[in-house]
Amino acid sequence: MIVVCEYMSPGGLARLQESGLGVFYDPELWKDRAALKAHLAGALALIVRNQTRVDAELLAAAPHLRAVGRLGAGLDNIVQPDLEARGVVLCHARGLNATAVAEYVLAAMLHLARNLAKAAAHVAAGGWDRSAFGGFELAGKTLGLLGLGEVGLRVARRARALGMRVLAADPARQPWEAVVEDLGIELCEVPQLLARARFLSLHAPLTPETRYLIRAETLTQMPRGAYLINTARGELVHSADLAKALWEGHLAGAVLDVVEPEPLPESHPLRGVPNLYITPHIAGLTAEAQEAVGLWVAEGVLRALGVEA
Repeated sequence: MIVVCEYMSPGGLARLQESGLGVFYDPELWKDRAALKAHLAGALALIVRNQTRVDAELLAAAPHLRAVGRLGAGLDNIVQPDLEARGVVLCHARGLNATAVAEYVLAAMLHLARNLAKAAAHVAAGGWDRSAFGGFELAGKTLGLLGLGEVGLRVARRARALGMRVLAADPARQPWEAVVEDLGIELCEVPQLLARARFLSLHAPLTPETRYLIRAETLTQMPRGAYLINTARGELVHSADLAKALWEGHLAGAVLDVVEPEPLPESHPLRGVPNLYITPHIAGLTAEAQEAVGLWVAEGVLRALGVEA
């Protein structure tokens, strides 16, 4: 039996069902940990997204488990040493939603620059003030990328096509790398990135060093009127400090697809903040990305269980 306790694309689910191993699919099962444990008693594999914490406590309820599939790139909810201790294979879809996330970042920059939603709402309310919604062009503006992995590179390629200057800070990258040279990306240290970027887009992993990297101290290093976009991890940003920077007008706006915690509580400091746009962790959820991720994870789990394609 393969247990899928969060949403999985139809194609990926169909591939699992073709295997003949038996599939229990309930995209809401993650909400009831006791019920999930009960279903894992005879399971050979478990497939999750980002809501289910897979740790020793959960694995103890799954004595026959041989594989865990993660429908996405991040592994914050997977305690990998616990899987390794049990000999459980981990299959995840790193990078398959990179194009979707990159296009989200592009959409966020265009929204911040032109704000079509506010202009449309103005007209819907009976207005026609053309001088209030001209916005500005992305061409010639500087984009700073904090992290230059698969998503960051795709963002850089698209931003360069629009005529933007692109800076990046990533200790794993070197200026002589072909991809960095070909895309015309200028590598720099984080303080330089913060000081020069009109748009700052976060693409760093969550580590002890990057937790709350964007906080009062670093926000003040950004130019007044700059914009922040975060599609990486909510914990990269100190929420209260970001709210203060927006309320005081130091930042002109921000788009967050990830927050801490998720979902956002009613009493959270980011509620009601001006020029802040929060989406429910959807950057990588295009139909194309989800189908690719679902198929990739399904095939990986089946291989781990000894099922040939």
